[in-house]
Amino acid sequence: MVVIGCGGEVIARHPRCYDREDMVFDPVHYLPLIERKINALDQAAPPAEWDLPPEFATLRRLMEARMIKAGRREYVQVLRLLETFDIDDLHAAVKKALQLGAVGFDAVKHLVLCHVEKRPPKLDLDVYPYLPRANVETTSAASYMALMSEDAA
Repeated sequence: MVVIGCGGEVIARHPRCYDREDMVFDPVHYLPLIERKINALDQAAPPAEWDLPPEFATLRRLMEARMIKAGRREYVQVLRLLETFDIDDLHAAVKKALQLGAVGFDAVKHLVLCHVEKRPPKLDLDVYPYLPRANVETTSAASYMALMSEDAA
């Protein structure tokens, strides 16, 4: 084990590698830098070799489609939740966020906290004005019949 310290405080621990020219990465350590230099997300070696569940790629794609570069940065913020939570808890929150259509850092953070604390989520979708709203009206029989009439053809 290699332990790195600064001012009497341990700032990193890495497993030691004895293989020649081999590197051991912990992608979580690179996330603060990548968050500042967001274009490095696809070019840095540690995240590129990270084997995350497929829902993370779906989340990233949706975030980037909605907000482009800001969506990529928000995706890295979701990954930074791994600094506090384990991968299984975060994965469950990401899956739940995708099911709910609440694709955003705040929603994922809320959902992971609820998952860990074993309490139901209370998402107020009014704080997500960019999410599309569904407007479902009560259908009347007359409306349906109008569709079936010859006038509609």
